[in-house]
Amino acid sequence: MADFIEEFLKNYGVQVSEQLSSNLNIDQNTALKILPLVTPLILGGLKRQAEEHGGTNKKARSDRVNHILNKYGSPVVLDHLNSEFQKRSQESQPDPRLGGLLGNSGIEAADTMSKQFGLDKTTAMKLIVMLAPVILGALSKKKSKGGVGSRGITALIDQDGDDQIFDDVAGFLMNQFTQSQSQKKGGLLGSLLGTIMQPRCRNCGYEVTSEMDYCPKCGKKL
Repeated sequence: MADFIEEFLKNYGVQVSEQLSSNLNIDQNTALKILPLVTPLILGGLKRQAEEHGGTNKKARSDRVNHILNKYGSPVVLDHLNSEFQKRSQESQPDPRLGGLLGNSGIEAADTMSKQFGLDKTTAMKLIVMLAPVILGALSKKKSKGGVGSRGITALIDQDGDDQIFDDVAGFLMNQFTQSQSQKKGGLLGSLLGTIMQPRCRNCGYEVTSEMDYCPKCGKKL
């Protein structure tokens, strides 16, 4: 899961954060920090769906994931981020539960992101609603272009191995992002903290440090 989050950030982080900043009037750096929080929530929701509808049957689990990706995860959205985000940013009653994909954890996540990042509640809910189709679209593209197939995507979602991804991420959102709490948790939570706190170039998304004046990848001033 952590590998996909990092891949998503590198491939789409800058463009997506720019669009979120423009359409929701939030700081782009804040958007970059929110991306690695919402991404595992969506993946966790897929895992929960696979478990609830497929049980221990691997084919049934992959069929459920495939159904959701086919219905809500068109890769086409990746080529039309501006129009997609404009449309969803105008929703007056965004549903962070995403139907049954996230359930009440979507509401809890929106509430916590609102408090942690100083966003109004509606904006936080819109963030989840706007990012979901993009993340699902990236998964669908990985499935079709990467040759991994639906079972490979299911394995990617399951790779944490402890069957607690969804609850872990929800718990991480509630732990105030403190280093000590995350270190105690370790595993996925510690990985998420490192991803969120890692400074990135707002021009290309490359990892940078506070000592750098220019991005070593794109060469632009930080």
